[in-house]
Amino acid sequence: MPARNQAALDFLLSRQSRPAKLFTGPVPDRAALAEILTAALRVPDHGKLEPWRLIVLQKPAFARIAGLAEARARDLGGDAEKIGKGRGQFDMGQLAVVVISSPKDAPKVPLSEQRLSAGALCLGIVNAAEAAGWGACWLTGWPAHDPVFAAAAFGCTGPETVAGIVHIATPPPDAPDRPRPDLGRIVTWVAA
Repeated sequence: MPARNQAALDFLLSRQSRPAKLFTGPVPDRAALAEILTAALRVPDHGKLEPWRLIVLQKPAFARIAGLAEARARDLGGDAEKIGKGRGQFDMGQLAVVVISSPKDAPKVPLSEQRLSAGALCLGIVNAAEAAGWGACWLTGWPAHDPVFAAAAFGCTGPETVAGIVHIATPPPDAPDRPRPDLGRIVTWVAA
């Protein structure tokens, strides 16, 4: 029987999803964030293909990014709700790591697998940040899926897309956990 890492399993079984809007300062410094990113980058990447890149948004950058989201919402004829949703996570942000899915020209590695690798990296950042004691929340929102905004805010070109914006800061002392999936409803066991 393989060796069990009970501490890691206990962490994963108790990890909570906390709303980024409840985060406060302080945030990880560069050394602490480098440790988080080093752990997170141990993600499946299909033979060292590294089909992603990272942008660290520090507090001063959020106002500029929020302004870009608002301007794009107005260009799209968005109402106050769309503008508010576009600006929201950037107006309240403390520190975030933007994961850009940056697929490579690799015929043996399907585009879908490269994009999944970027998603796995987002979860890796969340788990590493939470394991290090910080609060972490993976968000997107309509601006993340808008190619004009993604190009202006994050320099996305060609097939690049925003896989996630992972906010990292001090979590609230108490946050209720959300309901978790019922395994009996979503798991099918196939024996033959």
